[in-house]
Amino acid sequence: MTGSAQDLLQATARSFYLTLRVLPARVRPQIGLAYLLARTTDTIADTEIVPPAQRLDALQRLRERILDRTDTPLGLGELARQQGAPAEKLLLEKVEDSLTALQAFSAGDRQLIQAVLATITSGQELDLRRFAGRPESAQAGIIALETAAELDDYTYRVAGCVGEFWTKLCRAHLFPDASLDEQQLVADGVRFGQGLQLVNIFRDLPEDLKQGRCYLPLTCLTPVKLTPENMLQPENEASFLAVFRAHLALAQAHLKAGWRYTNTLPFGQFRVRLACAWPILLGAKTIEQLAAADVAGLRRRVKVSRGELYASMAHSALACPIPFWWKRLHPLA
Repeated sequence: MTGSAQDLLQATARSFYLTLRVLPARVRPQIGLAYLLARTTDTIADTEIVPPAQRLDALQRLRERILDRTDTPLGLGELARQQGAPAEKLLLEKVEDSLTALQAFSAGDRQLIQAVLATITSGQELDLRRFAGRPESAQAGIIALETAAELDDYTYRVAGCVGEFWTKLCRAHLFPDASLDEQQLVADGVRFGQGLQLVNIFRDLPEDLKQGRCYLPLTCLTPVKLTPENMLQPENEASFLAVFRAHLALAQAHLKAGWRYTNTLPFGQFRVRLACAWPILLGAKTIEQLAAADVAGLRRRVKVSRGELYASMAHSALACPIPFWWKRLHPLA
């Protein structure tokens, strides 16, 4: 990775930079750049002050550059000026540095990065189109996913594919000759990513409803007489929490597959196991808090404290070389 891209990563990666630092050097640059580009596309998709059609156009143009289908300058200056957060502004201003860094990798690594970014942007574009007609106020209605299959498809596109990318990259560079069930490892990697995305979705549910979007599928809400508009009302709290906690169980099951993934990796891959374990442990703690919360607690937005996060990281680092301790780290193990 070029020096400018490395500097950009350190300036914008926030908590992910801790995970990145623990990874082996042979895969750190590729995963770091994929993260930078994904953050850049996510910033474009989330710039709500800009009309959806303009964001879609910028996403599509960036995807074409990532896939080497064009060398036309992106011209994201206007989008950059709309950013309130310095990190997001910097990502858009320095997008050409990220694209230049992509060209420095081998053809195989470049193809893996291109493939995962193509899938991620497809999910972001799908989301923009789905909610493009969302109302300015909740009174006019909230747009919701229709089915559980739509939720599964979305979480694969924006996060599950990252587990697949991570697995293939680490396999190629770190343990190419290890005897592993490749199909199961990739499948668990996909579920790992989907579980983390579900945690984010459920934590952000009240705020998403304010923005006119609902990721809880109508096929789960309608049978218990819930709608996106009424499900957080006091008289519906019991019915809503039953549906909500059932979906938390799905996220738990995905994270359990992620923990299996972490333990399937060759034992000597301590750095990769730690990099996988930290988001899983954080996700599991977040699910515990979400499951214990009432609607008022959800509105305040559940968040694991930084102290709890650092304690989990320290405990896992100490336990990593000792199988008995390691397996006891995760509450679902």
